[in-house]
Amino acid sequence: MYKNIIDMHTHSALSFDGNHSCDELCECAIEKGAVGIAITDHCDIDGNDDYDALCKKQFAATADSKNKYADRLKVYQGLEIGQGIYRKEHVERILKTYDYDFILGSLHNLENKEDFYFLKYDEENVYPLLEDYFTDLLKLCEWGEFDCLAHLDYPLRYMTGRDGIDVDITRFYPVIDAIFESVIKNNKAIEMNTSGLFMPLERTLPDETIIKRYKEAGGKYITVGSDAHFKNKVCLGINEGYELAVKCGFEQVTVFEKREPVLINIE
Repeated sequence: MYKNIIDMHTHSALSFDGNHSCDELCECAIEKGAVGIAITDHCDIDGNDDYDALCKKQFAATADSKNKYADRLKVYQGLEIGQGIYRKEHVERILKTYDYDFILGSLHNLENKEDFYFLKYDEENVYPLLEDYFTDLLKLCEWGEFDCLAHLDYPLRYMTGRDGIDVDITRFYPVIDAIFESVIKNNKAIEMNTSGLFMPLERTLPDETIIKRYKEAGGKYITVGSDAHFKNKVCLGINEGYELAVKCGFEQVTVFEKREPVLINIE
């Protein structure tokens, strides 16, 4: 087991699909030998949520945990902002209001569409959907109001992992390379999301091939996160993620403090 386990993607009960308090997540992280945890609750900006109420509660709860566990665990106050490019003004207001450590940027759905989780896939619709997804993901990166791009190939969790469609991701290498170029230029990070290891997909999001491609493009910053929505899944797969990071050429993982990247040696 690695000494410096830090889970950079977790959800408390303040997420619509979360189940346990911030304190419970922290307690489980400590039990598993972690030295840090980022609590990154969902803020899907194109939904019907009251963003002000959500962020106010979430920021206060993570601040309480940060203080409570300061001598045992580094708690990073985070948020996962979904679909930010569709409501940019809301995101910019949130980020001016709250002094977060870490912002994950993600796309769980296309504009005015359902989450990719709810869609059904076949050989005909996967490629047009992925074309739109990666196009908007590039727009998100060029806008840049986040610190780390979450689960880059998120739709494959359901297209391939659940519905069994063998997607040729190489078709999208040009736009993925453009995403990497934008991420690197703007000193952002790419996430290695370990949740897929324990789903039918049986791999990280993105996988080893894409992570290596990012490294070869000059990628410096990579975070590793479990995407835990239950306390018992905190830190799940982080050891495997660190091992894969090393295999792909990384000697360090990245955390963010007050929105600035900090490199942590993998040891």
